[in-house]
Amino acid sequence: MNQTYKYKPLTFFMVVFVVSWAFWIAAVILGNQGQNVDVLALLGLLAPSVTALIMIFLSKDVMLKKDFKHKVFGFFRVKPFSIMIVILVYAAVTAISILLSTLFGQSFQQFSFAEDFSFKEGGVMAIITLLLAGILEEIGWRSYGEDSLANAYPWWKATLVFAIIWSLWHLPLFFIPDFYQYEILQLSPWFMVNFLVSIIPITFFFTWLYVKNNRSILVCIIFHLFANFLQEKIAMTPETKCVQTFVFVIATVILILLNKELFFSEKHIGKLLENEKTSIS
Repeated sequence: MNQTYKYKPLTFFMVVFVVSWAFWIAAVILGNQGQNVDVLALLGLLAPSVTALIMIFLSKDVMLKKDFKHKVFGFFRVKPFSIMIVILVYAAVTAISILLSTLFGQSFQQFSFAEDFSFKEGGVMAIITLLLAGILEEIGWRSYGEDSLANAYPWWKATLVFAIIWSLWHLPLFFIPDFYQYEILQLSPWFMVNFLVSIIPITFFFTWLYVKNNRSILVCIIFHLFANFLQEKIAMTPETKCVQTFVFVIATVILILLNKELFFSEKHIGKLLENEKTSIS
C-alpha cells in the first residue's frame, strides 16, 4: 500500500525562496549602506530548515514525523564505510584538480592550508558559521525538500532538479558585501558561474550517500561539514576551483554509471515512508 501523505514540493520551495530571498535582499540593501547584516543572513539561512519543520509537524502525519526523527537521530541508519568512500573521493578530486591546475600556471602551494577562512569574522565565528550552514541546510533540504521530489521521480531526476534549485537559492549571496560569494563575483563573473554550476555534480554525491544510508540526514551533515571545511582550508585558487568542477562532473558520471539501479530505479516512487508505516502500531 502506498503512503497517504502527499508531499508539497512547490509550496516548500516557494516559501523557502520567498523567505530566504526577502532577508537576503534586505541584507544586500543594508550591507551596501555599511550596516552589519549577519542576523539577516542567518535568518535567510534558516528558511529551509524552519519551513521543513513547520510542514512536517503541522502535517499531522505520524509517518512523516517518525521518518524525520529517524533520519536525524537514527544512528542505526549510518554506514561508516560509505562516508569514508565519499570523503576519499572528494579529497582525491581536490588533489587531482590542484595537480591539473599546475598545468595552467597555478602553484603547488595550493596543497597547503589557508591561513584563515574566507568569512569576514574569521576564527571561531567562521567555524560556527560553517557548522550552522552545514547543519541547517541539510535539515531543511534533506528532511523535506529533496524527498518531496524523489517521491515523484527517480533519484537522478529528483537530484538534478533539486541541485538546480539549491544552486539558484544562493544567488542573492553574491551581492551581500564581505560574503565569500560577493568576493568571488568581484574577481570575475565566471567564478560566480562556476560556484553555481559546481553545486550540481556534488549534489549527486550527497544523494548517493543519503540513499545508501537509508535517507540519513546525519551522514549528509557530516559530509557537508567536511566539504565546507576542505573548500575553506585548502588554499585552492578560484581558477583551480573551476578545474575542480570539471573533475567533479567526470566523477559524477562515473558515480551514476556505477549506481544505475540507485539513480534510475522507480521502486521508491510514492513509497518513501513505507518503512515507517510498517513500524507504526
